[in-house]
Amino acid sequence: MSIKILLADDHRIMRYGLCSLISNNSDMEVIAEAENGRVAVKLAREMSPDVVIMDIEMPDLNGIEATRQIVTDSPDIKVIVLSMHSDRQVVAEMLKAGAKAYLLKDSDPDELVKAIQAVVANKTYLSPDIADIVAKDYVDYLLTSECSVSSILTPRECEVLQLIAEGKTTKQIAARLCVSAHTIETHRQRIMDKLDIHTVAELTKYAIRHKITTSKT
Repeated sequence: MSIKILLADDHRIMRYGLCSLISNNSDMEVIAEAENGRVAVKLAREMSPDVVIMDIEMPDLNGIEATRQIVTDSPDIKVIVLSMHSDRQVVAEMLKAGAKAYLLKDSDPDELVKAIQAVVANKTYLSPDIADIVAKDYVDYLLTSECSVSSILTPRECEVLQLIAEGKTTKQIAARLCVSAHTIETHRQRIMDKLDIHTVAELTKYAIRHKITTSKT
């Protein structure tokens, strides 16, 4: 059974080129073409394609909103973005809208075929340049997320938390860190206050969950 594909791009020559490329694959078939996002949404509802290849900048209704509407109406339809834009904000908006693949228009033609095969297999496909943007954004998110342990606790508090979770007593921790027992008690209270945790058992679970320690004792 052929993979049914809807093309959405406001440039006729672009759609022609995509049709020619896709026609070289016996298991793929272009069933419809749309010159703007609104027509793409209408045709997706009427023809139920397996895949929509979506441009972003189109008249009447842009690709971001068209993708959002198509995926909301028919979650099984896979949207592949094919755009000249690599701006991180645009990439993020398309992925949030529900796109399963994102390629740049200067990508190798074979990459589009791979993307189609990937999304039909319920996988995500990003061209290398786009994958690099997404990876960098994810790292930035991890570094700035309020959920990050390092953004909540100081390095010394993380150290104390690990030793608490590993079952060390206040005196043992104080000796290990060359400070007074009172200082360790102060650190422990601050850790509990910051994390809104009230028992050593809960602290231990938190430390294990956030990979501060692997100890389960």
